[in-house]
Amino acid sequence: MMARVAELGMPAVAITDHHNFFGLVKAYKGASALGIKLIIGADLHVVDPIDEERHHELCLLAQNEAGYHNLMVLLSRAYQQGQYLGRPRVRLDWVRDHAQGLIALSGGRQGDIGQALLHGRDSDAHAALTRWLEWFPMRFYLEIQRTGRADEEDYLHAVVALAGDYDCPVVATNDVRFMEAEEFEAHEARVCIGDGRTLDDPRRLRAYSEQQYLRSAEEMIALFADILEAIEQPTEIARRCPVWTEL
Repeated sequence: MMARVAELGMPAVAITDHHNFFGLVKAYKGASALGIKLIIGADLHVVDPIDEERHHELCLLAQNEAGYHNLMVLLSRAYQQGQYLGRPRVRLDWVRDHAQGLIALSGGRQGDIGQALLHGRDSDAHAALTRWLEWFPMRFYLEIQRTGRADEEDYLHAVVALAGDYDCPVVATNDVRFMEAEEFEAHEARVCIGDGRTLDDPRRLRAYSEQQYLRSAEEMIALFADILEAIEQPTEIARRCPVWTEL
């Protein structure tokens, strides 16, 4: 991945594994060798306070060393105290108590704001955004994506309108799962192996699309030409995160 990032001329890239840092050291070494700024983060599953069987996504990025340590605490606590059906999760109050030094992205359509908007619960979306802005002052971004998956455009238009009401920045991100579009089928096979399913199983969850490849900056700019603010924010986030000299 780092070789491809360098080939595309990108100065920075984020790695955000789900609830772990498993890929961090290898990514750090690869980025350092090629002069790429690595943004350290993780995608977390946050327990829904109304229905504890459900969770929402939240992306946290380390803005400084304090944030890096807070993120380590959250990941460790998720495994030690937050597991549900064998999967780690964090609670809202844990995130609140360890928000220092972290930049938060809303989780897109899978975040609590996104789910509220898609299900017509506008008041819940407003309440959630108010809470996140309080816990992450000047460090919270509403996340949007265009990867050809269900509900993305409906969510995008709703969340851009919400962002305007609160003067909250919107950031375009790319949920990369493979390097080239042609690798989609191989990726689906790996997912099936991990889930214990077969490719032709009609019951298996199809959560990914062939558009989740590593797009170039030019492709991303063209994709979000109608929302230029969103495509400018990744550079701002990269500027706000440190250059890690060691881990």
